[in-house]
Amino acid sequence: MGLAARPEFGLAPAEEILARLFKLHPKLIDLSLGRLQRLLANLGHPERHLPPIAHVAGTNGKGSTIAFMRAALEASDRPVHVMTSPHLIRFNERIRLAGEFISDEHLIDVLTACEAANGGEAITYFEITTAAAFLAFRDTPADILLLETGLGGRLDASNVINQPRLTAITTVSLDHQNFLGSNLAEIANEKAGILKRGVVGVIARQHPEAAKVIEQNAKEVGAPLLRQGYEWDAKRQDTHLWFSSSQCDLRLPTPGLHGPHQIQNAGQAVASLQNLGDLTPKPEDIAAGLLSAHWPGRLQRLTKGPLLEGFDGELWLDGGHNPGAGAALAETLLTWRNDDSHVRRPHLIVGMLNNKDVENFLAPFRSMAPHIHAVPVPHEEAGMAPERIVQAAERLGLMATQAPDVASAILGIVDPSPRVLVCGTLYLVGSVLAANSQITDG
Repeated sequence: MGLAARPEFGLAPAEEILARLFKLHPKLIDLSLGRLQRLLANLGHPERHLPPIAHVAGTNGKGSTIAFMRAALEASDRPVHVMTSPHLIRFNERIRLAGEFISDEHLIDVLTACEAANGGEAITYFEITTAAAFLAFRDTPADILLLETGLGGRLDASNVINQPRLTAITTVSLDHQNFLGSNLAEIANEKAGILKRGVVGVIARQHPEAAKVIEQNAKEVGAPLLRQGYEWDAKRQDTHLWFSSSQCDLRLPTPGLHGPHQIQNAGQAVASLQNLGDLTPKPEDIAAGLLSAHWPGRLQRLTKGPLLEGFDGELWLDGGHNPGAGAALAETLLTWRNDDSHVRRPHLIVGMLNNKDVENFLAPFRSMAPHIHAVPVPHEEAGMAPERIVQAAERLGLMATQAPDVASAILGIVDPSPRVLVCGTLYLVGSVLAANSQITDG
């Protein structure tokens, strides 16, 4: 993506450093561990002086699973570090120190230290910012670090961690095929690279092809697995989430995050929390965490702001961008329609990056016959041309039009009380939040 062109650069002192770091490697993505290991050695190995780590990989659901875990741990009065990516508005969102986003001053300090220690050597943006996060985590006390992989697992920068307390793999589906492999088995093999000898791996329900690969990897490294549908499970019953495992049975509230897929994410969070040893929250804290979890840009409804002035419908945001995410979003919209006495044709405002499978992302929505409004992704050189989105929608038999931006697309909707979902990439969602004067406090 054209990171240097994004509008946040120049808005804060830290962004000038980030823009320089972006230029240290000609490729945005070049999966390797060697460059980061060199830099961490120059920094005195901060990755060896971190609190216990829960390391989370997968295609969809990583962020939501971590959000549930964080909320439950904080409900039990645990200070929690978190590393996630990408950010929606400001880079600071990627690094949460004991409950708070890293300050500009602290971010500048760790980025400057990493830039100096790197000495101008080639290193990717994600690698050097991961090193900066580890420095910040080392220097700030916390009880646990929830660490999300950036891409894949085996060669992801976060996988320099050798002995986490726990690993977790959410649902694996097709995404990033140009980096991780052309089929589900190859992608699953990359995700399974976070499994470690003697460390419990909590595994979401998987396609059989992915499950086979993950289980083989676990056998080879000696990682015990707790698999959904075998060692644990979660399902919705009436107004509650029922979680069951060999350790316990819990009747919990349904998750506060929207969408049927959040039952699985919440279940994986509970299974992970149950295997943190002395850090495991009490059941009442887990229940509180499921209710209070907040994850901006993931089925987030906007209720006020400039974009909603004069708009009488519902405006939702989700950063989903791959076929698995499309299926989850379509299931959510179908559930909403079935529960809604006022049946509304959904409107999807879609912007994507040009390396994504737009047709298979949109395919699950066909049964609802949505109107697709294709828009460019602001400030993204790698954004998909709206014409390509329209063409993909029309091949699926869907009504599709183009708009220059999200605001124009909203203004062009004439249906009474429409339900509108902005989706396709977190970069589009982030631009909407910024345009609507939202803060990402989740």
